[in-house]
Amino acid sequence: MRNPGLLMSIINYASREIQFKIVYYGPALCGKTTNLGYIHQRISPQNRGDLVSLATAADRTLFFDFLPLNAVVIKGFVTKFQLYTVPGQVIYNATRQLVLRSVDGIVFVADSQWEKMEENVESFKNLEDNLAKQNMSLDDIPYVLQYNKRDLPNIAPVNYLEYVLNNRKKRVQSFEVVSSTGQNVFATLNAVSQTLLHKFSKQSDPSRGSAPTASAQTPRQTQGVVA
Repeated sequence: MRNPGLLMSIINYASREIQFKIVYYGPALCGKTTNLGYIHQRISPQNRGDLVSLATAADRTLFFDFLPLNAVVIKGFVTKFQLYTVPGQVIYNATRQLVLRSVDGIVFVADSQWEKMEENVESFKNLEDNLAKQNMSLDDIPYVLQYNKRDLPNIAPVNYLEYVLNNRKKRVQSFEVVSSTGQNVFATLNAVSQTLLHKFSKQSDPSRGSAPTASAQTPRQTQGVVA
């Protein structure tokens, strides 16, 4: 059973890397795939892996990992991120559960169009339910909200989206995004990355010996982890 609130980052001592898993979650056609496609396209090939598509009959899950250009260094270990999307259609809920295993951070992508509000709420509830099945909670996981498709005409105002989706005891960061053009796509990724790195830094205990702990010389954190 996972210790509530404990990040499940993978520490590779041979390559001196710490790997964090970030999952993009949300309803069908909300822009999760567009987010990952834009990020993958903008990162130098030397710093990222191939974009892998795990296709189903009518939906797909995407995955790739990357090493940020200004990667944060934690006691000699360089941070590396694995980005995943989940399939948006409800019939692939088993795949969603598999993708969520050992997740460190989440970007919930909401479709800003009025007619998609019910799907947004259902998907957010589904996220909570799937985490609960793995003895996890959003209260313990770094996550941010992304309000996508802000360039379309029939969109809900941000304050309504905040009321519907950002109404937990602890409010989280949210971003107005146009993933098709890249507007605030990296801002969203930087925010969730910084949040989970901060949590990892707090969790790390020097008394554990070989486990890396946060360095006071972490470079350019205020500028984000992604160039």
